[in-house]
Amino acid sequence: MSERYDIAIIGSGPAGISAAINAKIRKKNFILFGDKNSSAKLRKAHAINNYPGLYGISGNELKNRFLEHLQAMDIEITEERVNNIYPMGEYYTLLANDKMYEATTIILAVGVNFGKPLTGEEEFLGKGVSYCATCDANFYRGKTVTIIAYNKHEEAEVNYVAGIAAKVYLVPMYTEPVEVDESVEIVQGTPVEIVGDQTVKKLILKETELETDGVFILRDSVSPGQLVPGLVMDGSHVQVDRMMQANLPGCFAAGDIVGTPYQYIKAAGEGNIATLSAVAYLDELKKK
Repeated sequence: MSERYDIAIIGSGPAGISAAINAKIRKKNFILFGDKNSSAKLRKAHAINNYPGLYGISGNELKNRFLEHLQAMDIEITEERVNNIYPMGEYYTLLANDKMYEATTIILAVGVNFGKPLTGEEEFLGKGVSYCATCDANFYRGKTVTIIAYNKHEEAEVNYVAGIAAKVYLVPMYTEPVEVDESVEIVQGTPVEIVGDQTVKKLILKETELETDGVFILRDSVSPGQLVPGLVMDGSHVQVDRMMQANLPGCFAAGDIVGTPYQYIKAAGEGNIATLSAVAYLDELKKK
C-alpha cells in the first residue's frame, strides 16, 4: 500500500510554494509536485513592484528567493507531472507519470492554461491523444508518435519516447534551442487539428500534415476540469469560496487557477489560505 499524504500540492509557482511552506509549518505530511525551477511565468517576469519588501525584483530573483526558502525549510519539489486525480471518497489518488500517490486533501496550484484545446484533442483523448509520454509510450512501440511540447524541460520525455517508438516527430512550442536525440524529427509549425476515425491518424499543422498513430501534448498545465473529474469550473477557472475550497470535499485551489488578478502576491496569499483550510479539514476528520 502506498503512503497516504495529508496534503498533495500540485504546482510550484507562488501559490504552491506558499502552500508547501505553511504545510511544513503546520507539521503536515505533504508532497509538492512541480518544476524545481518554479513556474516559467515567474522566471520570465521582468520586474515585480507590488510584492511588499521586494520592490523592483525580477521574476527570476523572486524565484531564487522562493527556492532558497524551500531549501532552508528542507522542502523538496517532486518533478513529476500529475496527469489525473481521482476522488476516492476519503482520499484522492494521483497518477503522476507511471506512479501512483494517495492524499487525504489536495491543493491545485497549476496556474491557468490560456491555450484552447486543439480541434479533435478532447474527442481523441485516450484514443491516440495523451498528456503523459512516459505513461503511454509503450502503447506505441514500433509506431509513429508526434509530441507537441510547450516547455524545453519536456525534452527528456521526448528522448524516452524516441527509444520506444519507431518514429518520433517533435513540434516544439518553446523558443529555446531544441536538443533531442538525433533520431527525432523536429517539425516547426502551429498545430491546428487532430484527425482520425476510431483512433488518431493525422496531426494537421498550418504549414504541413503529419501521419501519426499518436499525439502527446505536453503542456505546462493540464486543464483542471480534465485533471480532476467532477470539479466545478467557472470558465477556465476552478470555482472556490473564500477559504479556497472547491466543490469536492478536501479539494482546494489557489493562484491563477482560481481567477484574476493574475498576480504573485495574490497567489501566495491564496496558497497560505488553501493550506490553512486543508489543515482545518484534516483536523475535523480526526474528530470524527
